[in-house]
Amino acid sequence: MARIAGVDLPMQKRIEIALTYIYGIGHPLAHTILDAAGVDTSVKVKDLTEAQIASIREALRPYKVEGDLRKEITQNIKRLIDIGTYRGSRHRKGLPARGQRTRTNARTKRGKRRTVGSGRRKLDKT
Repeated sequence: MARIAGVDLPMQKRIEIALTYIYGIGHPLAHTILDAAGVDTSVKVKDLTEAQIASIREALRPYKVEGDLRKEITQNIKRLIDIGTYRGSRHRKGLPARGQRTRTNARTKRGKRRTVGSGRRKLDKT
């Protein structure tokens, strides 16, 4: 079981893909880390030696990943909210912060659609 940065990597996948399971590592950074560690990108996680795993951990050391990265991002958003910026207010409301349209789309931020208008029953005045 290869455990890097507190994440158990899937054993059946190639190391280049498995590294992307770590928060903050995408394909380009995974490739850079493997080059620095001197590990072949096509080797599967189950075939890694302890020395290779140690060299990957060492190559990963200068980068912020997982908990540290999540903490920094959360602090940045909190700072924006505290100083009252427009972006901070958008984060607080759960709306897109980078200028995307909200009339359509933005469902992941705005939630499920709710019908507004003529769907209400009228009360009888008798």
